[in-house]
Amino acid sequence: MNQIAEFVKTRRKQLGMTQEEFAEKAGVALTVIRKIEQGKENLSLSRVNQVLSMFGHVLTSIHEKDAKRNSEV
Repeated sequence: MNQIAEFVKTRRKQLGMTQEEFAEKAGVALTVIRKIEQGKENLSLSRVNQVLSMFGHVLTSIHEKDAKRNSEV
């Protein structure tokens, strides 16, 4: 979750938005943004994807072989 936390925090700051502004724009509660940026692990996947969709990303499952192959490229 730390990679996601850093990704969201960095991208939000690049947009020049506060957590409050970003939460409103993403359509989630402020606590969702705070939990994501703090690297909390007990988050709703749908809420995380709602936030990540602001940057054109989603979390999804992939086969382990595919993950290894993509990391080698």
